Amino acid sequence: MSIFTLQGLAGGFLDEDLEHFNKFFDDWCIQFDSYEDAKDIVQTLENEEAIDIVEITPLSYPKYFFPSLKGTIYTTRQIEDKIICVVEPYMGSSFKLAICDLKTKDVRLTKTNYKSIPSIEGAFASFGIK
Repeated sequence: MSIFTLQGLAGGFLDEDLEHFNKFFDDWCIQFDSYEDAKDIVQTLENEEAIDIVEITPLSYPKYFFPSLKGTIYTTRQIEDKIICVVEPYMGSSFKLAICDLKTKDVRLTKTNYKSIPSIEGAFASFGIK
């Protein structure tokens, strides 16, 4: 499951009007189901060389695929049909693991609080290992 979008060399994602770049990827950004469709549009733009086609996936941009996921996401990994994220739910809060289900789109935060990234690394690295 992935989406293709257009990104400027200085960052930002091209909006649906094909004129402005949004800092964050959201519903207002142009998106395509295939690389070929995106390439067809890029070739029609004046500044074609300043625009890259990028692939957005649940691993690279989990907030887009899981709108209920709130906070700052530091790292992600996929285990079977789940995306596991290290997340800081709000600024200054303890870190948690978020378990995002690709099939149901449900997001669940673990109950355990971690005070720092190093303290959560072990839990993140071993999540799902039996």
